[in-house]
Amino acid sequence: MAKNENKKKRGFFRGLLRFIGTLLLIVVVIAAAGIGYLTYAEYKPADRETVAVDGSAAKTLYADVPLTVLSWNVGYGALGDNADCFLDGGKMVISADVPRVKSNLEGMVNAIAAEKPDIFFLQEVDVEATRSHHINELESIRTAFPAYATSFANNFKVAYIPYPIPPLGKVDAGIATFSTYPVTSSERIQLPCPFTWPMRVVNLKRCLLVSRIPVANSGKELVLVNLHLEAYDSGEGKIAQTKMLVEFINGERAKGNYVIAGGDFNQTFSNVDTSMYPTRGGDWMPGLIDTNEIGGGWQFLMDNKTPTCRTLKEPYVGVDRSTFQYYMIDGFIVSDNIHVESLETVDLDFVCTDHNPVVLKLTLED
Repeated sequence: MAKNENKKKRGFFRGLLRFIGTLLLIVVVIAAAGIGYLTYAEYKPADRETVAVDGSAAKTLYADVPLTVLSWNVGYGALGDNADCFLDGGKMVISADVPRVKSNLEGMVNAIAAEKPDIFFLQEVDVEATRSHHINELESIRTAFPAYATSFANNFKVAYIPYPIPPLGKVDAGIATFSTYPVTSSERIQLPCPFTWPMRVVNLKRCLLVSRIPVANSGKELVLVNLHLEAYDSGEGKIAQTKMLVEFINGERAKGNYVIAGGDFNQTFSNVDTSMYPTRGGDWMPGLIDTNEIGGGWQFLMDNKTPTCRTLKEPYVGVDRSTFQYYMIDGFIVSDNIHVESLETVDLDFVCTDHNPVVLKLTLED
């Protein structure tokens, strides 16, 4: 009787092990198939690609005429003051419902319109993504600014990101440049990617979006460089991408062109006092661009009176602002043949995104 009971127990455990083994095999096969599909479908842009310029712009650009340039990381319309983000140590993956995304977009459009920029750079603009409920944010903004020539470059394009829980899903997003002056050409330039397979296939492929505007009666161009550099690497990605950016803008300055490079650097400039925004333990830390290593011919601009970014470790509503983590990571690098009138970070209290817009007023020197 005891032997039969032991046989039944052994049979039960063998069956249970086979069942568990089969489940594990199914999970492994599904995971391998998923990674295989994402590898096959990986976004693999060329080193340099021509980008379409849409819309029309009627103004003619002359030297010695005041210009207003705005740059803003719009947080894919879903990182308002209610939001945190799992990548910064928060809890949220989908951080806004449809009404909130639309409300954030409306707030962004109104804020940009209030500044009346001649040119503006945007980062983290979704075309179709799960995180923003597949709302075409690029088209919404284009519709709001019909008198601008626009160009767009993908820097985040993944068919499906299967993590965390709930999964991030599909992402089709990038950076966009808007100009009231006609753009003769626009180009996407691939930056070094610090990630290796398989993380590379679900990560951003960061780039420069370079747009060229002729300056009347001068033979020169105003070269606009819209950028969003690496955020979640260990540092080597930021360094390599900054080096490539500097090589590019030095080449354009050597031609005698005017150069404005702006956006979200995910780094601070060493010539700017950021002591009022100390980095606290456990929070994401920005990199540092040593302006002394880059050399002359450039103006490194960040406004330290107002933070350009906040942590997404927790929502902004109801926090103790005296101990909250802020950053200065958005700004401009401008060539020395441009006279800078002012630079201001517009304090919008992070209502519709986790960044504040930065507004640069300048003139091109004749």
